[in-house]
This record gives sequence, C-alpha cells and structure tokens, in this order.
Amino acid sequence: MSNDPSLLAANAIAPSAPATPANATHEAAKKAGEDFESFFLSQAFENMFAGIDTDPLFGGGNAESVYRSLLMQEYSKVAAKSGTTGIGDAVTREILRLQEAQGKTP
Repeated sequence: MSNDPSLLAANAIAPSAPATPANATHEAAKKAGEDFESFFLSQAFENMFAGIDTDPLFGGGNAESVYRSLLMQEYSKVAAKSGTTGIGDAVTREILRLQEAQGKTP
C-alpha cells in the first residue's frame, strides 16, 4: 500500500463535487471506512489504556471509567478523520471495488 500524497489525493473526492449517485456511493463508502477505522482505533486505545491506573488525586471509580471510554472514542474519531493510519482508506477502496464487481455503482 502506497502512502504517496499524490495517489491519496487522486483517490479523494472533492468536497465541492456535484451530488450524483456515484458521489453519494463514494461518500457512503468513505463514511463506512472512516467509521470502521474509528471503531478499530477505539478498541486499540481501550487496550492501550487498560493497564493505566487512575490518579487518586483526580478521582477514579466508575465515573472515570465511563469518561475514559468516551475520551477514547473521541480520540479515535479524530485519528480516523485525519486518515493517518490508512485503515479507512483501505476499507473504502475495498467497498468500492466490491460494489463495482457487483455492478452496483452507476
């Protein structure tokens, strides 16, 4: 998999592209890829922070575990939106490839 910026830019959809069924399909595939990457990163972040104890100075307990989970979800959304791991791009390309193979894209 190449991380060449020119190839990544060529695969991206322009935000001002006219609304067509093909663009809607691409946008839906892109959102699905980003959502998958966000979920994947959320699970990875949860595992990374699982062994870190809470600081007794700032609380702890059940409330902190809930808020830590929410914080990990937000971290994963930001990381997925930036596209630095490439997982979402790979999932998006695979979704589009499978749709083209099935003849579902206009």
